Amino acid sequence: MDIADIATREFVEVDANKRLGKVRSIFERENPKGIIVTEDDDYAGVITQKQLVQSHVEDNAKAGAMTRSAPKVERTDDVREVARVLVEGGVKLAPVFEAGELWGIVTEDDILDAVLDNLDALSVEDIYTRDVITVSEDTNVGQVVNLLRKHGISRLPVLGDDDGLSGMVTRHDIVDVVVRDMNKTTRGDRSGEIERVLDMPVYDVMSSPVETAKLGDSVEDAVARMLENDFAGLVVTPEEDDTHVAGILTKTDVLRALTYTEEEHMDVQITNIKLLDTISRADIRADIEQVADKYGAMQVQHAHVRFHEHKEKLRGTPLIQCQIRLRTNKGQAAGSGEGYGAETAFNVALDKLERNVLELKGVQADEEYRGQLLRKLGEL
Repeated sequence: MDIADIATREFVEVDANKRLGKVRSIFERENPKGIIVTEDDDYAGVITQKQLVQSHVEDNAKAGAMTRSAPKVERTDDVREVARVLVEGGVKLAPVFEAGELWGIVTEDDILDAVLDNLDALSVEDIYTRDVITVSEDTNVGQVVNLLRKHGISRLPVLGDDDGLSGMVTRHDIVDVVVRDMNKTTRGDRSGEIERVLDMPVYDVMSSPVETAKLGDSVEDAVARMLENDFAGLVVTPEEDDTHVAGILTKTDVLRALTYTEEEHMDVQITNIKLLDTISRADIRADIEQVADKYGAMQVQHAHVRFHEHKEKLRGTPLIQCQIRLRTNKGQAAGSGEGYGAETAFNVALDKLERNVLELKGVQADEEYRGQLLRKLGEL
């Protein structure tokens, strides 16, 4: 399926000279996946809601100061390739071009809606994210913002006093309350008002009750509910307990699943690929394959490598965090590390991944030995 079949020509657009305060109001009022920024009527880039939460730029700054590049796609590009582009770019939309001119946009929702009928073969358990960061009801908004920034995520489940699921807080919830309170104050009061918002307990801004999905639910049903209710993710719970947080399923998880391939080489998904410096996608794939091959019985179904850039630099080279996660027929294996430059960070994470893979191998060997021992005991 070509992206031309699902792309739209309707999108929110602002000039690069528009005040950032107005842009924030657009997100609060219309909740778009992103806003196209133009300069002299030419495409300049996009602004995402994620940027606004992570930014300290004042409302009086111009939109151009927040504009970032987004991966461009052509009207004839394949849907799977565009899904990969969105995941790797960490964006919710991509500008669609024809003959070098901006033709329209395609969003993650457009893609998921188009492939919805093909998702019934997958269960939530096949693709959900198991490792979830949670917060308590009395965690303040400032701490939540820091967690969203640090981990590059868009939502956090909130737990009550009994550690059961109480609510969900998202970037949009925070943008909503900040914009609402900023509209009530004068310019001179805004500094104190922002501090007040950051000190608020997350209980005051979270959404509750929370929409959940069971491990055995079909991805088709889960995505249909996300699209119908404009949710970006669902908390995943076990069949027997809908208050226990087992994981989370996001639209990005589903897009990533669309990019799985049956190629001879392992399918490697890279988030923030623009941070690669002296290392290539081929290098990353070869190194991960080498680690996986050390445990021949482990079949890697998918590998996800995520890079995150910190502000700290050493002689101009940024400090990078790298996270590697393998989904295998033996469970999940992961490794993370930091270093100056993407290659150094990747190598540190790869070393930890290798140790974890070998540990996983040992655990599997122990389980096999235990099974053999129990069988022998049963024969006595």
